[in-house]
Amino acid sequence: MLDRIPETGLHMEIEAPESLRATIAQFAGALSVSKLSAIFDLSRRGAGVQVDGHVSGRVGQTCVVSLEPMESDIEEEVDLRLVPAAAGTDATAPEAAHVFGADADAEPPEPIVGGKIDLGAIAIEFLMLGMDPYPRKPGAAFAPPKVEDEGGHPFAALAALKKGPGEGNP
Repeated sequence: MLDRIPETGLHMEIEAPESLRATIAQFAGALSVSKLSAIFDLSRRGAGVQVDGHVSGRVGQTCVVSLEPMESDIEEEVDLRLVPAAAGTDATAPEAAHVFGADADAEPPEPIVGGKIDLGAIAIEFLMLGMDPYPRKPGAAFAPPKVEDEGGHPFAALAALKKGPGEGNP
């Protein structure tokens, strides 16, 4: 794929078909993925590639408060640097950062394995990164159960055992 990226860059738009979205939902632990699309702009940077873009999705999850199904919209920006993984070397090693002139605070580049960039995998990864691990329906609020004051608290039996004979303990 690297040789297919012209010097002027490459614009790609992808959308996951319904059959694939069901598999993605299962993999992501979601109830459903009703939409997944991405727009990517790829540009050569020396031996590496810069991938900029945007991932959009709609994911069905279970509300952690009400346990009802809900849907969430996912919008994630993509900013990835990729460099070829040389045999026997780690493409995320600090030496690989010189390809982009990266500073110490920048993310290390991702490896390009086999000379191919899997844009579908990048879209799925960013969709999953954008998913809320504790989704909550709008307006859903946790309310603790009401406790009766008539000695029905969880430690009432222990309190009764603590009392000695003749102090209300049979």
